[in-house]
Amino acid sequence: MSKHGRILVAMSGGVDSSVAALMLHEQGYEVVGVTMKTWDYADASGGKRITGCCDLDSINDARNMAVSRGFHHMIIDIREEFGDAIIGNFTREYMAGRTPNPCVLCNTFIKWEALLKRADMMDCELIATGHYAQASLKENGRWVVSKGCDETKDQSYVLWGLEQRNLARTRFPIGHFRKSEIRQLAMDSGFPELAQKSESYEICFIPDNDYRGFLKRKEPEATAQLAHGKLVGTDGETLGEHDGYPFFTIGQRKGLGIATGEPMYVTDIKPETNTVVLGRKQDLDKRSMWVRKPNFQSVEALVPETEAVVKVRYKDKGTPATLRMENQRVHVEFHAPVAGIAPGQSAVFYIGEEVLGGGFIDRP
Repeated sequence: MSKHGRILVAMSGGVDSSVAALMLHEQGYEVVGVTMKTWDYADASGGKRITGCCDLDSINDARNMAVSRGFHHMIIDIREEFGDAIIGNFTREYMAGRTPNPCVLCNTFIKWEALLKRADMMDCELIATGHYAQASLKENGRWVVSKGCDETKDQSYVLWGLEQRNLARTRFPIGHFRKSEIRQLAMDSGFPELAQKSESYEICFIPDNDYRGFLKRKEPEATAQLAHGKLVGTDGETLGEHDGYPFFTIGQRKGLGIATGEPMYVTDIKPETNTVVLGRKQDLDKRSMWVRKPNFQSVEALVPETEAVVKVRYKDKGTPATLRMENQRVHVEFHAPVAGIAPGQSAVFYIGEEVLGGGFIDRP
């Protein structure tokens, strides 16, 4: 019998999740490795070569790691859940003029539920992943995600949606380590190829990183009908035409299809009129925003005039702001201008290193 009980570990085949499984195995847990099949590789690639996480090679790498250390490994098929909740949402959000955040949805609303369901089936008390984040129980009885020790790899931003019942059963074994240390641990454990494995930054179901081509394949008729939309300035003056508003994101500078003599940026997207608004860099600055569908971790609910640091994208350093609840949305008043706020992206609220909560950026 294991020293600490059974734990289900999500193994993508990458170095982070593999080392997480190794750590727990060496600590005396009975590890059950799980790799999730989330999508149909041939369909998603558009005929191009597939690389990165979640591909067939990565599934084999995860299995080989488990077999070499003598713990169980299984593949679970969640393509049906993933297809509607993640790929379907991705398409719907772009068609609604928003910029979706599929990794947040996948992590918090699909993978965790799938992992916990299998954990219950296999009598595993806990689940673990290779995220660079930490989880702890606060004095107020609530579980909270905190930033990983490696600031350059911190993934707390994508975990704001985890609810209390899920966090209580979750462990992040590598959250106290830096990426360089994880690679060294893989090397020291006898897995040099794993230690040197490159990272993937693409969306897993768009391995060629061409989301516009993906949308055209998924919604050929709808996207074709959106051609010849208007590009306008902030003053309403027509500047040119575009091939469809779903192919633009807030803050975009390249690929606008016009020459104005000065840098122009996408400052607004109006799906109701198939219009894309262009402005100067300073036109991207905003002092406030609304956030929908909030989830709070370190507190049960916001107190009036809560002060926090808010990140509006994954690599954002964060900006101090004042938060208040109003009609089930969070109003964020920034203490300094913030550029490139894109509806559909996640806004995550921090107090110190801890995640206060988060939600999806909404239209005004």
